[in-house]
Amino acid sequence: MKISTRGRYGMRLLIDLAEHTGGSHIALANVAERQHISVRYLEQVVIILRRAGFIRSIKGASGGYTLARHPQDIIIGDVLRVLEGDMLVVDPPLPNVPESGLQRCIRLTVFDRLNERIANVIDRQTLASLIGTVDPDESYMYFI
Repeated sequence: MKISTRGRYGMRLLIDLAEHTGGSHIALANVAERQHISVRYLEQVVIILRRAGFIRSIKGASGGYTLARHPQDIIIGDVLRVLEGDMLVVDPPLPNVPESGLQRCIRLTVFDRLNERIANVIDRQTLASLIGTVDPDESYMYFI
């Protein structure tokens, strides 16, 4: 499993919005400039995040983007699954397809354990924990 540019840029976009919104809408060009990301690429990511309900947009001269939810209500695992699809290291076995003893052993002892640990990490982190708005002793330091 590898997180693509879309997943990484989507996370940076959400973090930037969380840190800079302050009640107003942020122009995508401002985010792109701060993050050194193409505006055209961010436009594609914004569509996905808006449809999923993570951000909202306002059109017009004073328009832009803002978070649709509080940062503590945005789970990193949910964001990554919207942007990347499932976060599995390998696809699960197909129904009605026989699995050898060796295949089952590898799946249970390696792949399923990796999947559990990945889910455990990404589903316990919120956007707030990345920007330091939760208990400072439990949050990561993140600078843009």
